[in-house]
Amino acid sequence: MMEEIKVGTTVTGIYKTGKYIGEVTDVRPMHYLVKIKAVLKHPQQGDLHSPKDVDVPLFHERRALALHEQTNIPKNMVKSYGGEVIDYHESLKIAIDAATEALKKDDSLWAKKSLENFSTLKKDYKLT
Repeated sequence: MMEEIKVGTTVTGIYKTGKYIGEVTDVRPMHYLVKIKAVLKHPQQGDLHSPKDVDVPLFHERRALALHEQTNIPKNMVKSYGGEVIDYHESLKIAIDAATEALKKDDSLWAKKSLENFSTLKKDYKLT
């Protein structure tokens, strides 16, 4: 049986390849509408349909969902969250730092291209 999650519940949700903490603002038949409060895992860079491949028509720069942005997340990707919700900007910095540290250990072309994207994103996010 699925856990009952109601409007106002603080949750974690996986959207594409990112993971977030947010608040449920609406319950829909197949999704929860979640208002983003913090980033737990920054989305991977590149093409979602060809993970870790650089030989694609467009190597996407994937941004994290923004503070208070609302998105539909499939119900099976949402779980109640009872932990601390840290500041969005601090969580974004922690998430992007964790992603870049992991990529530095990977010698692949995908990792190098991803690190280039993250360098640009850090500037856009004003984290540098």
